[in-house]
Amino acid sequence: MVDEALAILTILDSHSKGQAVIGSAEAVPVLVEFIGSGSPRNKENAAAVLVHLCSGDQQYLAQAQELGLMAPLLEMAQNGRDRGKRKATQLLELMSRFLERRQQEEEVQTQTEIPALNEGIQLLSIANLNDN
Repeated sequence: MVDEALAILTILDSHSKGQAVIGSAEAVPVLVEFIGSGSPRNKENAAAVLVHLCSGDQQYLAQAQELGLMAPLLEMAQNGRDRGKRKATQLLELMSRFLERRQQEEEVQTQTEIPALNEGIQLLSIANLNDN
């Protein structure tokens, strides 16, 4: 029954309305669980759905990453069947680009915060000198 349900999800997920419904149903945790502990067919179908979801919306990538998707994906990419390897590799590439962008955004934020912090420290130092 699970095999059939996941196969239907892969069909629904190929359409934008289907992706919206699957996303609103909060399916990502269940899909991540299947990738970690499902049958080979379940893993492949769950990965196929996640590829479509994550390609369309980075919030799903963030959620999948937080749920620990990386380790099961690496295992699937190395030891899965051909389709599973392809889907796992696609997800790993999406995840890698997502994490790189997130890291770059954090670096930019840090680069803008440090000068502001230094300016604040200088102003405090000047204020302390004036008080003395």
